[in-house]
Amino acid sequence: MPHCHTFLEKLRKRGYRITPQREMIIKIIAHSGRHMTAEEVYTEIAQKAPAVNLATVYRTLDLLVANGLASCTDMTCGKRVYATARHGPHAHLVCRRCGKVLQTGPHLLDELMERIRREYGFTCGPRHFRLPGLCADCSEKEGTSR
Repeated sequence: MPHCHTFLEKLRKRGYRITPQREMIIKIIAHSGRHMTAEEVYTEIAQKAPAVNLATVYRTLDLLVANGLASCTDMTCGKRVYATARHGPHAHLVCRRCGKVLQTGPHLLDELMERIRREYGFTCGPRHFRLPGLCADCSEKEGTSR
């Protein structure tokens, strides 16, 4: 069963109504294989269903996040990106000078989360977030060390 159907089934079991609009939005984000802004989802859905508005897209994406089926990360200047939970744990390293974005692998977060759990007895929730800083090129230009 494709994961979009898994998401739809989980929402149904939790008592949420699955409207045609919700189903289209979920299929778009689930099959994209990438991070998407609500505006990107809206652009894709507007081609198929012009009656769907941006507020519906935001509500559906927020519903996925609230139910642990997707995550949302504020990249910069309020630009929020969404990814399904299947995208896995990772961090975005965002250069505050040039805007370049690098993505870490899951191993880095797994190690960090495990260390926090072991040392502090604390289980962390964020599995998808942004770390601002300077990329290698900008660090070199500014004469700072990495």
